[in-house]
Amino acid sequence: MNKKQKKMLARILISAALLIGLHFLPFTGYVRFLCYLVPYLVIGYDILIKALKGVKNRQPFDESLLMAIATIGAIAIALTGDGDYTEAIAVMLFYQIGEWFQSYAVGKSRRNISDLMDIRPDYANIETDGKLEQIDPDEVEIGSVIVVQPGEKVPIDGIVVEGSSTLNTSALTGESLPRDAEEGDEVISGCINMTGVLKIKTTKEFGESTVSKILDLVENASSRKSRSEEFITRFARIYTPAVVYSAIALAVLPPLVRMLALGLPADWGTWIYRALTFLVISCPCALVISIPLSFFAGIGGASNAGVLVKGSNYLETLSKTRYVVFDKTGTLTQGVFEVNEVHHNEMDREQLLEYAALAESASSHPISRSLQRAYGKEIDRSRVTDIREISGNGVTAKVDGIEVAAGNSKLMDKLGVQWIGCHQAGTIIHMAVDGRYAGHIVISDIEKPHAREAIRALRAAGVERTIMLTGDSRKVAEHVAADLGIDEVHAELLPGDKVDKVEELLARKPEKGKLAFVGDGINDAPVLSRADIGIAMGAMGSDAAIEAADIVLMDDDPLKIAKAIRISRKCLRIVYENIWFAIGIKLICLVLGAVGIANMWLAIFADVGVMIIAVLNAIRALFVKRL
Repeated sequence: MNKKQKKMLARILISAALLIGLHFLPFTGYVRFLCYLVPYLVIGYDILIKALKGVKNRQPFDESLLMAIATIGAIAIALTGDGDYTEAIAVMLFYQIGEWFQSYAVGKSRRNISDLMDIRPDYANIETDGKLEQIDPDEVEIGSVIVVQPGEKVPIDGIVVEGSSTLNTSALTGESLPRDAEEGDEVISGCINMTGVLKIKTTKEFGESTVSKILDLVENASSRKSRSEEFITRFARIYTPAVVYSAIALAVLPPLVRMLALGLPADWGTWIYRALTFLVISCPCALVISIPLSFFAGIGGASNAGVLVKGSNYLETLSKTRYVVFDKTGTLTQGVFEVNEVHHNEMDREQLLEYAALAESASSHPISRSLQRAYGKEIDRSRVTDIREISGNGVTAKVDGIEVAAGNSKLMDKLGVQWIGCHQAGTIIHMAVDGRYAGHIVISDIEKPHAREAIRALRAAGVERTIMLTGDSRKVAEHVAADLGIDEVHAELLPGDKVDKVEELLARKPEKGKLAFVGDGINDAPVLSRADIGIAMGAMGSDAAIEAADIVLMDDDPLKIAKAIRISRKCLRIVYENIWFAIGIKLICLVLGAVGIANMWLAIFADVGVMIIAVLNAIRALFVKRL
């Protein structure tokens, strides 16, 4: 509880105690009025000030004005002897109790997001003359070596150059499982170093690092309003003045009709009391407060689960997702290529891998790196000469003076070497040594551990169709799609082709359904922007993809997509529950108040009671069950 909430709670308790105590005092007349004025001002002075400021700024029609008119009117009626001061003070007291509940709920939701904000590092350690110096992370340049000690946050993205440790990534991913980091591993900012000392060479400036981007996304999320929030805002602008004028009409017209047309006593007190009751009932607090709070809580709950939603409008769109389109490499697969098999080799397997690794030693392509890893020894570049890369085909080189060619079937055709096809799915590296075919190496990407489960979870979440778009070969794409259970696959696509395919899918999807695209690379940015909802991999995804996306998965786990959809649907369900509940109860009570059946106590329930119930219901969006 913050200082403001504690102060409000103290005012509520003091006002309630005074109100109870006054029941036992025998005062009458103006003395009684002045005594009851004390608890009224204790609990309601800030509402009266807000109402006056609204009138002064020519924006009078809000809940503060409704409360001020209703309670001052009720006190005036009580002063004439026709009412009870308790009702007026109780209206203001219970209204403030509702406001306190709302403030507490928002505070709880903000604390949930503040836990995420705690990932912001206060400093970075730079080693100077054998001593650690703490400097502002903004001052650390790319390529600097920073030292992260046990218990400290990793301040900037980089690569471990010395040491090994275990990292706590729960603040980023929502998962408690720690991750090991050792020399050569890439680490992202926001993680907490748990065991050993790490020296990290920074690869980004602090402003471009993961932690900065996360904080920026969350801080700006509330600025993008959903259609439901915009509707409520417009509704309140029209609704509030309408009920004020209706209350005035209810207070004035029936007495005039009774007096002038029917010749009966005007009975002003009864009708003014009904008008004041009408005003209290009509206060739109439950809608104006609980709907944005529901979305805010939904975004907070999602961020706690490692899913960053850039705005409540995206949460609303996500809830209607019926088609999910995936990129393959880095999204459903790890983007880590490994040598699986060596087929039709005319020489020893290790010898063939050595030739391939040395021939590819000048390339940084993932395929080349996988060959070097499979070789498993340090590359001696002095053994390699005359390296020539043939774009789209492969490489030729001399290894220990022997002609070596490594590449696809087109390279073999170009060299006039008869090659043998492969029945396995994957990238096939055909090898020729001294102009003779020496066999081929099968390299394939590894599926993410939860990829198959993610597709099943999407179906369970109501997604009608899953599609994969990839630039990889058709054979590889179809193999991965069949293994994961994806409904439709389109392979050998350029980035522009992906956009065209998404356009086709958008045209054929259900009218009320939405299409989500999930990707991680720079080439996915145009498609992420074009889809109804773009979802990017946040841990190892490109900056362009994260920037273009509407939702970011912090641990690159595709299983989180189904969780995000469930969170969004729960949030929207709560929003609609609050809308229908609040409007329904108010309409019933308004009718009862207008005909004189409802008194001020029922009005208190219709306003404050409904608001408290709606706020407590909204808080449920914070709590996310684990998969």
